Amino acid sequence: MRAHLARVDAVLVQAVIAAALSFAHLHDVALAAGQDGWKAWAYPVSVDLLLVAAWRRLRSGDAKAAGWCWFVIALAASLGANVATAGLLDMNDIPAWLRILVAGWPAVAFLGGTLLAHSTPAKSTPAHEEIDEREPSPTTAPQPAIEQADSADEQPEPETPQRPVTPVPAALIAHARKVAAEHHTRTGTPIDTPTLRARLGVPAPMADAIATHL
Repeated sequence: MRAHLARVDAVLVQAVIAAALSFAHLHDVALAAGQDGWKAWAYPVSVDLLLVAAWRRLRSGDAKAAGWCWFVIALAASLGANVATAGLLDMNDIPAWLRILVAGWPAVAFLGGTLLAHSTPAKSTPAHEEIDEREPSPTTAPQPAIEQADSADEQPEPETPQRPVTPVPAALIAHARKVAAEHHTRTGTPIDTPTLRARLGVPAPMADAIATHL
């Protein structure tokens, strides 16, 4: 536990030192380029915030190209300031191109921060995504069937000649039973075949076949 805390403390101390030095170098370059007062202090904050935003985009795993682009830009600004203050440039005589870069940095940082914070990466639709509305499988689709009589009373008399039985889907028979029950509740009498045919909108042979099941 102590060894882990020691490693964490060392990393934090190193991070604080590196951030402080980079912050100071950016401030010095901005001040030498003519950005005095609070503006010189705002430049390091802007560079560090752009670095953090780019790093978060890289960690998220979305739009890594944009994250790497702005991360490299912010890192170049930070490293450039560190190198510039190492004696390679005369801080009392900053070249014009560097003044232009420092003056234009706020617009660049604002653009990068806005794109990193508010852009929404397009998500591809999985190729295996299935359509919600599926057609019924031929094996599970209801098949027309003639419902067998449950009792001997529903069977035709032996001496009565049988008419050809029209196949009736089971779902239609169930619906006809509901219509017949509603008719009986409303009128107090069983539903007749013409009324059943009119309510269901089926041909006469089909209505006769349904009536045999009621």
